[in-house]
Amino acid sequence: MPISIDYRDRVVLVTGGTKGIGLATALEFGRAGARLYITYKWGSADTEELFDAFREAGAEKPVLIQADASVSEDTDTLMEEIGKLENSIDVYINNVGFALRTETIEDYKKRSLFKTLEYSTWPIVEYSRKIKERFGKYPKYIVGISSNGPDHFYRGYDFVAASKALLEFFSRYLSVHLFEEGSRVNVLRFGMVRTESFEAIFGSEFFDFLKDQGVTEKMILSPEDCGRAVLALCSGLMDAVNGQIINVDYGLPFMDNSMIRYLQFKKK
Repeated sequence: MPISIDYRDRVVLVTGGTKGIGLATALEFGRAGARLYITYKWGSADTEELFDAFREAGAEKPVLIQADASVSEDTDTLMEEIGKLENSIDVYINNVGFALRTETIEDYKKRSLFKTLEYSTWPIVEYSRKIKERFGKYPKYIVGISSNGPDHFYRGYDFVAASKALLEFFSRYLSVHLFEEGSRVNVLRFGMVRTESFEAIFGSEFFDFLKDQGVTEKMILSPEDCGRAVLALCSGLMDAVNGQIINVDYGLPFMDNSMIRYLQFKKK
């Protein structure tokens, strides 16, 4: 018998939730009955198309709030806006990510690195504290969205990988600090996901290359796969999981190696 996850009368905040993994995650919580608050940066949301997606999913219309994750004043305003309608935030999904593409070491700029950390790392600390400050308690579930960049070399991905590594570090420490508060803090480290942001960095032809190398479409994550993983982690069935960096990748990094590519080459 399928397990039903009921999120009715519960409040979920998803940052950067208008596209890709963030949107897919919000839709999963919406299907489960959650009241959703989704942040976006100016110009990054097609509201009509987004609301259509929730309507088609049978989910309640989310509340969209413009907020730059790197600006403290925006964070304060966000909390005040949610506080006008809600008494708590039950789930906080830290999904915003931004970084300068760095092709060579000459592209490394301290200011750009710090800006990356402001967007991609610091909010999991700042938002968690601001939620406690405004609502009197931390969310039951705090989930950071990461990638396998810290453990794998991807050209141009240096600053993203650095920010994700630090995100994972802070999440583990937060899990200890907030445990007595009743919170569970974890990170989902997704493998390759076919999203607009991925294709913007690496190009859509990358997936054609993978197919030539013997990597089937079944081993590439979809945003929907990611959204379901986030919902499962916050379902109440996994509350013993805390302070963990969880790989979600269909096992592709284990299978994808030089020997496999060589054997595939020999078949040609």
